[in-house]
Amino acid sequence: MDLIKIAEQAFATKNEFPDFIPGDTVTVAYRIKEGNKERIQQYRGVVIKINGEGDKKRFTVRKISDGIGVERIFPMDSPFIDNIVVNKHGRVRRAKLYYLRKLTGKKARIKERRVVTKKEA
Repeated sequence: MDLIKIAEQAFATKNEFPDFIPGDTVTVAYRIKEGNKERIQQYRGVVIKINGEGDKKRFTVRKISDGIGVERIFPMDSPFIDNIVVNKHGRVRRAKLYYLRKLTGKKARIKERRVVTKKEA
């Protein structure tokens, strides 16, 4: 019985990421291989959806780059994700924020919600 648990722990190299929901602004540090070199690219944007369950969970991050909206889907279990930092917690009333695709400028802003951390409580 103990050998099974040890084997599961050895293969479970699951990354521990902070909890975030759609509407939050996150920075994803993503490892990119270019030839024989490897670098980390910071991708900062708003989480517009989270879908999937368990190991197959993935999230979509949207950012504006040179006035053009760019969306990227990241699998949660990807070995190329170095870390995820939650920059702002947004206050939204739905799970899929597709309406942000039509909005630009100040209209595309998301109000910030206050989050009580364990230190404050």
